[in-house]
Amino acid sequence: MSATGIRADRRAAAVVTGVGVVAPTGIGAGRHWDSVLAGKSGLGRITRFDPSGYPVQVAGEVPGFDAGEEVPGRLVPQTDRFTHFALAAAEAALGDARADPATLPEYEMAVVTASSSGGTEFGQHEMERLYRKGPSWVGAYQSIAWFYAATTGQVSIRHGMRGPCGVLCCEQAGGLDALGQARRLLNTGSRLVLSGGTDASLCPYGLVAQLSSGGLSTVDDPARAYLPFDAAASGYVPGEGGALLVVESADSARERGAPSYGRLLGYASGFDPAPGSGRPPVLAAVIRRALADAGAGASEVDVVFADASGVPAQDLAEARAITEVFGAGAVPVTAPKTLTGRLYAGGAALDAVTALLALSGGVVPHTAGLGRPAPGCEIDLVLDRPRQTAPRTALVLARGHGGFTSALLLGAGDRTDLADLTDRTT
Repeated sequence: MSATGIRADRRAAAVVTGVGVVAPTGIGAGRHWDSVLAGKSGLGRITRFDPSGYPVQVAGEVPGFDAGEEVPGRLVPQTDRFTHFALAAAEAALGDARADPATLPEYEMAVVTASSSGGTEFGQHEMERLYRKGPSWVGAYQSIAWFYAATTGQVSIRHGMRGPCGVLCCEQAGGLDALGQARRLLNTGSRLVLSGGTDASLCPYGLVAQLSSGGLSTVDDPARAYLPFDAAASGYVPGEGGALLVVESADSARERGAPSYGRLLGYASGFDPAPGSGRPPVLAAVIRRALADAGAGASEVDVVFADASGVPAQDLAEARAITEVFGAGAVPVTAPKTLTGRLYAGGAALDAVTALLALSGGVVPHTAGLGRPAPGCEIDLVLDRPRQTAPRTALVLARGHGGFTSALLLGAGDRTDLADLTDRTT
């Protein structure tokens, strides 16, 4: 039995035919990819509110996003920013895949997204109205806009996708779990699944909630605030945005004549034991199970996209897990999320898109901004500039607050020309 619950000999090949990105590195997969290759950071001082009274000053904000232009007008006041991001990303992903939902059977299209804090900013504004003006000022949409499943519901309604719909609340790991579930749905009757995740918790309420994790960086220099696997690492920078992907069976893509960015080869998830239990973290075991699910060996992995929390103890644990499975310095490791911050529910989905673009473009992006490697991290971290190594497989790792741990192995597809990426996805 595979990690998806479906026997390996009965699984349909799952491919990604479209991607939609809304990230601090740009709106659209083309702008994001250009930023990644150039090492252009989207981190800066928080502008969505005055952060001067908070210990965290730096975040990754999506530049120039206008909900009025990206989302149907009636939905803007009814939904939170994290849903606005998802609606825009879904539209871009479907356009990139050249998939018209109106031409497909409605019960064979599904939506699975990841969520973390839900509609934090919308909820904050409604609570402000409650405390300042009274209950009669609280809008009716508060009952749904904050909900962690709001994005799945709104995307499925907008595109007439009436197949299995769901949401996975696994914080930073959720994007990989959603893609794992998308692959499973292809084996239970669905032919096309919109999957991934977005998040938008850059408001006072959301930031204070995140501070309780103890992992956020309080460095106020954007160039030094988020340095995973570095001797100067001091935590991570929060961010907003994410990505949605069109996942469909290889047969469906072939029928439509749609090229793919890549294949979902293997997936596994686990849960770290409670602190102080004396039991080791599960990441190494999860990696091995994802490889086994794909029928692949460690030597067949060309690049690892690390979770890269920026918390020194967690970085060391991840580096040791990678070394345990692959050997010291045996596989290139990268973390382009230093350009965006950690996007919570949107983070792993964006990493998956970046990995697919790397496979299609034949390049391993670098980890920008790092200086001296942290002691004990015996990994081949790609620094300074991208490597032209033409990877054919990429392993994406993700860990969420509370112990969520996931791994997804991706294989190259048949789309290798990214020259028109920007025009098709922005």
